[in-house]
Amino acid sequence: MQQVILQNEPVIRLGFFLIVLALVALMEVIAPRRALTVSKLRRWTSNLAIVFLNSALVRLLFPMAAAGFAGFAAARGWGLFNQAGLPLWAAFLASVVLLDLAIYLQHVMFHAVPALWRVHRMHHADLDFDVTTGARFHPVEIALSMLIKFAVIAALGAPAAAVVVFEVLLNATAMFNHGNLRLPLALDRALRIFVVTPDMHRVHHSIEDHEVNSNFGFNLALWDRLLGTYRDQPDAGHEAMTLGIRDYRDPKLVTDLPGMLALPFLGRVTGYAINRRAWKGGA
Repeated sequence: MQQVILQNEPVIRLGFFLIVLALVALMEVIAPRRALTVSKLRRWTSNLAIVFLNSALVRLLFPMAAAGFAGFAAARGWGLFNQAGLPLWAAFLASVVLLDLAIYLQHVMFHAVPALWRVHRMHHADLDFDVTTGARFHPVEIALSMLIKFAVIAALGAPAAAVVVFEVLLNATAMFNHGNLRLPLALDRALRIFVVTPDMHRVHHSIEDHEVNSNFGFNLALWDRLLGTYRDQPDAGHEAMTLGIRDYRDPKLVTDLPGMLALPFLGRVTGYAINRRAWKGGA
């Protein structure tokens, strides 16, 4: 089974990406949470162009891909689970959970370190919040994220099948929790006990520092609750809250592809503290 998953990894990932993208986009039309402020065609063209650019970059820089690297590491006995001789099912479950923790910690780090925030802020500069925001990341961030992922896979000895399942789940949940979706409040409260919901993650895209530095999870809601970064609701409410970054409001800069790619390199480098309360602009 693991070999079949590995052989079909690109098709599996692309298939799930397209299915979830279509489903969430349809739900956004049926039950939108907020009115969009920028042309949807304009945003989608740029945000999806970034997806294709990043996919090509990953295949160029990392031809083995994460699942292939997991197989490479397993063949050499690298990692905790390979050394401990855990049953495949236990290594599989532990890998999916711990990889999710690693992504949470990576996300916190990209907010805490000024140079990394400059790269990550392209994701946050989106003036609207919908399914395509969940796939909008700067190519430099994608490359750094792959290197971090490879290091975690090697340290854990994660099975290749677990890596494929994790990546499919991460992509699917990222698109879901960035969806411009109006879920029934009771359903949202029930779901966010376990997984990150759109209302939960939208807080993280607030213009306000104390809100953007909360709710870092993409998949499991456990980490924010356990590690003290959970925030229930935005101060202004979901319909009235302002999204994006205070100093970057020009749609040409934050919505069109050339400006998006240039964004990490603009402005002087200044201090940035992760739980700062007073906004001072800068990096």
